[in-house]
Amino acid sequence: MRPILILGGYGNFGKRIARALTSDGIPVIIAGRSPKKAEDLSRELPASLTKIAIFDAFLDLDVHLEKLKPSVVINTCGPFQSSDYSIAQTCIRHATHYVDLADGRDFVVSIATLDEQAKAKGVSVISGASTVPGLSSAVLEHYKHEFHEIDEMKYGISPGQKAERGLATTQGILSYVGKPLKPFLGHGRAAYGWQGIYRQNYPQLGNRWMANCDIPDLDLLPEHYGIKAIRFSAGLELGALHLGLWGLSWLVRVGVPLNLPRLAKPLLLASNWFDVLGSADGGMHIILTGKDHDGKPHSRKWFIVAKDGDGPEIPTIPAIILAKDLATGAPVQIGAQPCMGIIDLGRYLDKLEKFSIESYEGS
Repeated sequence: MRPILILGGYGNFGKRIARALTSDGIPVIIAGRSPKKAEDLSRELPASLTKIAIFDAFLDLDVHLEKLKPSVVINTCGPFQSSDYSIAQTCIRHATHYVDLADGRDFVVSIATLDEQAKAKGVSVISGASTVPGLSSAVLEHYKHEFHEIDEMKYGISPGQKAERGLATTQGILSYVGKPLKPFLGHGRAAYGWQGIYRQNYPQLGNRWMANCDIPDLDLLPEHYGIKAIRFSAGLELGALHLGLWGLSWLVRVGVPLNLPRLAKPLLLASNWFDVLGSADGGMHIILTGKDHDGKPHSRKWFIVAKDGDGPEIPTIPAIILAKDLATGAPVQIGAQPCMGIIDLGRYLDKLEKFSIESYEGS
């Protein structure tokens, strides 16, 4: 079996994907710019299933695809808010399947512009193979039969303070903090990144602060599922940190020249000082409201709660499932598309069974 090449393979998500794939007997290539980090991870994995490749994916991918000949490339190299499609296009030229964990709104929504190129080469190009829209759409697919119409989808993610946080994810969020978001259904006035705060109660976790975030779902889900209003938020477990970032959002909004993405690394390091005050437990909530098939008001609440630092496993599951299917020849649609409605919720949750993760539902 040809291996799966993981770009950023020793990063926050990449290493989890590598562990999952090799545990299923799938060979992987850990790629990145740091020999030490790649070698350290490779020593944790089965030697017979693991190779490393040291290169810059944005500069040298073409020559390495020719040499390594992977069956699939998984791209974890964010932040995707500022990325182009050069990596995906290089994979298409080499007739290599491509999957990414992008959360950039425009990046994921517009991946379909590569559809004709991908079909011509007979490959799958799938963007957003992560929590959003991978898991969010899986939940919608699972519960949509209960609704005649969905009036509102209100949902969000709140990681635990001690759960491992990636630099690219932090940079992605900071890129829109305090800035006006593109319009989305159900929000009449302008929405700003990390504003519109509210409190959300989670099973086992209690109340968490939430704030506006910019994700592909805001464009994708209303159109696909007929949702009339949508709102996605994220939150930090510790109120002081959440409200501190909310304060920074107001400085950006009123015009103070702060380049928050450039401050991502020191801000991330500073946030670690507060770990002693938090937990390693986080969650995601999805609340759907609308009408059932008799025209009566109907609602559905769904939660997933991760403990003991296992939260970062959740975003990796769509990429793991899709890459394994593609590498083993299981049927996956050819062409370029967002990861929307592709992963079955039951299959998603089955992959999380060995972790301290539970899902809950209610009406």
